[in-house]
Amino acid sequence: MIHILLSRWRQGYRTFPYPKALPALPERFRGRPHIQADRCPDDCRVCADACATEAITFGAAGPRIDLGRCLFCPDCVEACPEGAIEYTGEHRLATRTREDLVVDAKEEYRLAAALDGEMKRLFGRSLKLRVISAGGCNGCEVDVNVLGTLAWDLGRFGIQYVASPRHADGLLICGPITRNMELAVRKTYDAVAHPKLVIAVGACAIAGGPYYRQEEQLGGAASVLPVDLFIPGCPPHPLTILDGLLRLLGRIRTDGRVGATPLDGGETSQK
Repeated sequence: MIHILLSRWRQGYRTFPYPKALPALPERFRGRPHIQADRCPDDCRVCADACATEAITFGAAGPRIDLGRCLFCPDCVEACPEGAIEYTGEHRLATRTREDLVVDAKEEYRLAAALDGEMKRLFGRSLKLRVISAGGCNGCEVDVNVLGTLAWDLGRFGIQYVASPRHADGLLICGPITRNMELAVRKTYDAVAHPKLVIAVGACAIAGGPYYRQEEQLGGAASVLPVDLFIPGCPPHPLTILDGLLRLLGRIRTDGRVGATPLDGGETSQK
């Protein structure tokens, strides 16, 4: 026992002080993309042609990126001859609706709003989630699990992963939902007591990810269940996942617009 206590004393406090401060993100981190449509030459579609998942389309304001489909690879950035697309260090990506996941040059990106009324009262301080791996590559599952480690300590926010849907308040789904997993996902959802939540984590769980052309998958959680929170990425960073969960629970107050976000206790989270 004395050796354990000495080791604990030498190591010190290892949990990130989030949300009072953000952990350092690596230089190679790719956050929410930024589009400068005024740089786009007329009739240029090079970025869209380079996108493996057809995440880039064009509208009146120029290119639009669907973060639900985006793999956050650098192909569009490298293909653009004018540097009109770049990735930022912005980790906040989660939204409440599928439509809000689209980034363009003019519209503001609407971050996830908190649950309303009774749902917020029920889940705001204690949320138990059953994690389902539904046919993905396991990348999203790894970053979901990282939140339970010492450095992140998800439990201090009142959020816990549980082994049984009977003990859960909702489902956290990774993977595109393969046809072989469809029945299991539906049964797991039915086993969760009402009211309940569904959270889709990663490009696969939102729109099929790199597998979206494959007939063996269903194109994400929304094809099977009603989804309450979308967290894009391939995979999303643990900080992106945690930010989305806390926004859903009203632990990070927001008006849905990008900018400084007041946190519980009055601190401010900056980009």
